[in-house]
Amino acid sequence: MIKPEVKMTFKTIQEHINSLDVSLITKERKATLEPLISYITEKYNSNAAIQLNFICTHNSRRSHLSQLWAQVMAFYFSVENVTCYSGGTEATALFPKVAETLKNCGFEIETLSSEKNPIYSIKFSTNTHPVIGFSKTYDANFNPSSNFAAIMTCSSADKGCPFISGAEKRIPITYEDPKLFDNTPQQNEKYLERSNQIATEMKYVFNQVKNN
Repeated sequence: MIKPEVKMTFKTIQEHINSLDVSLITKERKATLEPLISYITEKYNSNAAIQLNFICTHNSRRSHLSQLWAQVMAFYFSVENVTCYSGGTEATALFPKVAETLKNCGFEIETLSSEKNPIYSIKFSTNTHPVIGFSKTYDANFNPSSNFAAIMTCSSADKGCPFISGAEKRIPITYEDPKLFDNTPQQNEKYLERSNQIATEMKYVFNQVKNN
């Protein structure tokens, strides 16, 4: 097994990644992840740019978690030329609990703008450019218009958006919405649970790419 290059990842994130157990991913779920693994592997082996756009309805929770953890895991496993994006079928705002959950996992988060749709600088390594996090539509100018994979992270966006213009491949990898637990005693637990599920699956995906 190729040893991941983790020396420049923030220590808390590195420790968090090391604690994620990919053996807990079911056979059925691995089958769901396989099209993404194949897409990235094909691009990686041909030294092509790898653009991944994670899409959900409001671009407020699951798509952001997926974008961030995919970008981190690409860095962690030294899979180069990967740029991760996120978008929605409509723009709302990155939900604050998502930023808080990521911060608790070791990300450095700075609020660049605190308007109705806040803009965040989200950093996971000392020498990499931060991810700019804010809510936007999947086809916003901030996102790629061609040569990307559209990863549908919620079933409503997957069903309601049958065609994604410019996408080379459309890959449904849906997650339950932690929004269901907003303003409940389980909120913190459920947001971390969803974050960890996404992080574990992205760890599995990029480990497979690196070792194929």
